[in-house]
Formats: sequence, structure tokens, C-alpha cells
Amino acid sequence: MTFCLVVVCGLIFSGCEHSQAAHSEGHQAHEAHTILVTTPVVKNVITTQQYVCQIHSRRHIEVRALEEGYLEEIPVKEGQSVKQGDLMFKVIPTLYQAKLDTELAEAQLAQIEYDNTKKLLEQKVVSSQELALSQAKLNKATATVALAQAELNFATIKAPFDGMIDRLHQQQGSLIGEGDVLTTLSDNDVMWVYFNVPESRYLEYKEHLDQGQDDLQIELKLANGNIFAYKGVIGAIEADFNNETGNIAFRADFPNPKGLLRHGQTGTVLINHTVRDALVIPQRASYVILARRYAAVVDQNGVVHQRDIVIEDVLEDIFLIKDGLKVDDKIIYEGIRQTRDGDKIAFEYRAPEDVLSHLKYRAE
Repeated sequence: MTFCLVVVCGLIFSGCEHSQAAHSEGHQAHEAHTILVTTPVVKNVITTQQYVCQIHSRRHIEVRALEEGYLEEIPVKEGQSVKQGDLMFKVIPTLYQAKLDTELAEAQLAQIEYDNTKKLLEQKVVSSQELALSQAKLNKATATVALAQAELNFATIKAPFDGMIDRLHQQQGSLIGEGDVLTTLSDNDVMWVYFNVPESRYLEYKEHLDQGQDDLQIELKLANGNIFAYKGVIGAIEADFNNETGNIAFRADFPNPKGLLRHGQTGTVLINHTVRDALVIPQRASYVILARRYAAVVDQNGVVHQRDIVIEDVLEDIFLIKDGLKVDDKIIYEGIRQTRDGDKIAFEYRAPEDVLSHLKYRAE
């Protein structure tokens, strides 16, 4: 009787185990998702690199006093646009005007002496050497007048180019010294935007610039996040790398016809580069093991193989593949965690165009 009880209990226990196992397998089957497979696709892709930048006027100078004296007139205002040759500042020229008047009188006297000597030479009263000396005195007096006139001109400061007036550092009536800063003048028609590029990117951009390709499109993101309306071009590359950072300075030139950009602004340069015939896969079609990236490739028999891949570039939702995959390889992009290397699986194939169209980032 005891023996039967043990057998019965054993049967009951065995039945419980079988029931739990069956329930577990059914639960796992319910949880398992369909394994989706796609293939890499060859597309033209626009990659974007961002660089923090400083915005400078093409010409930005300090306007300084050329002579000392009192500021007699300031016909310009802060923030005003001026044209080349416009009067900006005028210093009281009393001393320089007096000096010019003196030199003009000396030149007039020298001219009279020369005229008299010339008449005497015609009358053969004096020699030609006397006339030459009078001519030399006249030339010296004329040169001295020109110098005095130039010094007087220094009392009026005119705009050397078209630009915009900055803050006025001196006011009308102020006593200024030679070399004092009066204001700054900025030519904002074209803005020079400086940014630093690492060596690897420098080599890439330099190759495109040397070949004259139009694959590089330069944009400027302003501090408020808006994209500046006009495209830029690479205007210059500095001669030396910074050995501490490994970067080299680039300059992008942007037209500024509406005057939105000002000297000293900051922003972000966006270099958009068209990579032609890039091999593209979704990022989720890969995984990382010990800092190395892999893809799960399914062969013609449905067997999974772990494949080491090399990434050329990274975008928001896709990878550009440099090595490790071919365009006809079938790769798992959904359900990778359900498989292992060597597993034989059933899967559903999705066209790469359909897969990429549902990503945030879309290749062209």
C-alpha cells in the first residue's frame, strides 16, 4: 500500500513537472518575436560634421587719432554705416593750420626768388648755377608745404572702407592724444568664420578641395538654432597644426548682404559631405562585444554567423560600412538577441528600402 502511494505521488509529481515545462515552453514561444532580416544597401548619403566657430568681420580695425588735439566734430553715430571717404572725426587743427600757412609763405618767397633769378639769368647778370640754387630752394619749400598739408589732413579722419561704426570711445570736445582709439570699424559684407578641424577630417576635406569637387556644402547654425540663409565656402586653411590639440584652423566665408552677422558672434559650422555609393545598414542590425562591433549574417541555409564589421561613419540611425559586409549579405536587424552563432533559424525578409524608410534618419 505504501509502495502504491509512492508511485502515485511520483506520478503526480512527474505530471506537475511536465505541466510546468509545457507552460514555460509555451510562454517562451509566445514571447519570441519574428526574426527580421534585411540586406545592406548602396546609397548616396549626406554626412554632417559640426564644429564650434567664431565669426569675424572680413575687415575689423581700430580707428585711432593720428594727431593730438581736441575733438571738434563727430559727424557719425554708433551703429551707423559709412562709405569709404566719409568724415568720421575732426580734430581742431589750429597748430597745423598755422604751420601750413607759414610753409606756404616760405614757398611763395622761394617762388619769387626763383622768378627774379630766372630774369637775371636771361639778362646775363647771374650764372646758371644761381638759378639752380633758387630752383632747389623752391623745391624744398614746396615739399615742406606738402608735409604740412599732410599733417593738417591728419586732423580729419575718414573711413578707409565701407563699414559699420562701433561704440564711440571719445566724445566731442575730448582732448585726445596721438594713437588714442576713437572707435572700431567693421566691414560685414563678407564674414570670416573660423573653426578647428582634426587631422583626419582635414585630410578628407583637403582631398575634396584639391579635386574641385562640390561634395562639401558649408552651412552656419546660429546661436538660436536657426540655419543661416546663405551657404559658405572654405576660404582659407592655416599653415600649421596645433600640436597640443591636433587640430588645424579652417576659415569659411559667408556672404552677409542683410547684415545679420556681426563681428564676435559664435555659432556652429555644419559641413555636409555627400558620400557616394555608401554601403548602409541600420544601427540596430549590429551589436558590440568587447569594444568590437559585429553583425549577424544568415547564410543560404538559414544558419547564423557572427561577422566582424568596420564602421566608416556614423549617422543618427545608420552605419556606413567600410569592411565586413557585402550588398547581398542577409543580416538580422530585429531579433538578434534570440540567436547565437551557428543557430539555424526561420526568418522573415524585409527589403532594405522599407527598413530605412522607417528610421529617423533616411539615406537618399
